[in-house]
Amino acid sequence: MFTLKKTPGRDFQILNLSDPQLEGKDWKADGAKRHILEGTVRTLMERVRPDLITISGDVAAPGDFDGYEYLAAFLDGFGVPWSPVWGNHDNEKGPETIRQVAELCMRHPHCLYESGPEALGDGNYVIRIEEEGKAVSAVVLMDTHDRMPYVTPEGETRREWAKLIPEQIAWYREQILALNAEGCPSSILVVHIPINAYRAAFEEALVPGVDCSKISIEESARGVGWKPEYAAVSFGVLREGFSIYPEDEGAFDAIRGLGSTKYVIAGHNHMNNAVTRRDGVTLAYGLKTGIGSYWAPGMNGGTVLTVSSDGAIRLRHEYVDSSPWNGEG
Repeated sequence: MFTLKKTPGRDFQILNLSDPQLEGKDWKADGAKRHILEGTVRTLMERVRPDLITISGDVAAPGDFDGYEYLAAFLDGFGVPWSPVWGNHDNEKGPETIRQVAELCMRHPHCLYESGPEALGDGNYVIRIEEEGKAVSAVVLMDTHDRMPYVTPEGETRREWAKLIPEQIAWYREQILALNAEGCPSSILVVHIPINAYRAAFEEALVPGVDCSKISIEESARGVGWKPEYAAVSFGVLREGFSIYPEDEGAFDAIRGLGSTKYVIAGHNHMNNAVTRRDGVTLAYGLKTGIGSYWAPGMNGGTVLTVSSDGAIRLRHEYVDSSPWNGEG
């Protein structure tokens, strides 16, 4: 477990980058993909001045060590602690490759990362936020793997997007109970593939039959598409479906039962950045950072979480116009 110090009288700022996903060749090409990612992150760093950077998965391309090295060196240059979780693409080449990627990242002095128990995947760890010797919040980072078998009600076995496994949920309980025991009032969970509760939460919050693809970011912020009782706590858009394991893995029951985690942030669906609340827990898609892989125009930037001295957390998307760095690439 890591501990970062919060400055008294100043909110602790967390900047989440989602799905940067550039290959080594993208960095070497010196084209639009690289310039947009670098320009976006530099802009976010100037605006937010974060105390911690998290990356909610799909950090680079599977097995492309150059891609990880370029991004790690770039982020480390800001002198701010940064912490990744792995996405499905990061995990594609298997555990040995992820261990090598993790070792590469940890060679950079500002990378905060722990592999965690081997049976849980790679990269399950906790960052405690402390003010004057007292934990005011924590960030729990967990590996959601790549794909896993799923047996349909008809008995067909197929591979679906993965999930947190039971052993991870047990580990999460242990970490939260330890934080609760020292009086830590809140926590944030960072994953790549959203937990199963996202589907039910957004389906409940949206007006039945609404076509989310037709709602703009500005309209959503004004409450368009959301049921009245959810409009005040919901914003962002859903431009693609839910790429989630089809069965409830039990993560939300653990989150709700323990009462610590107030915010969950996920990546994975590059054209979703919707946020809503269910049973006191905010479920958020992080805003995609850069144009690696696929992206939606107007949806570039990062997601900011601010933590106050009493553990209260606020979340916003910080949009960055990518047009100044457009070009061939």
